[in-house]
Amino acid sequence: MTIDEVHEILDELSEDIPQVFFKELNGGINLLPDVVYSPHARANDLYIMGDYNRGSLMGRYINIYYGSLMRVYSHLSRDELRKELWDILRHEFRHHLESLGGERGLEIEDAKAIKNYLEGNG
Repeated sequence: MTIDEVHEILDELSEDIPQVFFKELNGGINLLPDVVYSPHARANDLYIMGDYNRGSLMGRYINIYYGSLMRVYSHLSRDELRKELWDILRHEFRHHLESLGGERGLEIEDAKAIKNYLEGNG
């Protein structure tokens, strides 16, 4: 699947997200061509599919990494990839909404998942 096709899917999915969720997400959703490895990856085996950014000169925004998606999900059908993208977007929007509300629940869950990975349990 090309980056343009993935961008099209992201645009479609974004239309399904309530507009109120975009509050203060002034940098929007960006699809970047990069392959991004987690800094915790042991052997380039842990990819970052997307991330939520806040507090920079660009404000608040979500990046989705096409290269990472293709490394992990290139074998999926369009519908299967759409589901994975939806899950990634929901995850990043949860970070955004929790950040606006001063909450850190998902950050704590993510840290636990990394800990499990490093301990060989996930």
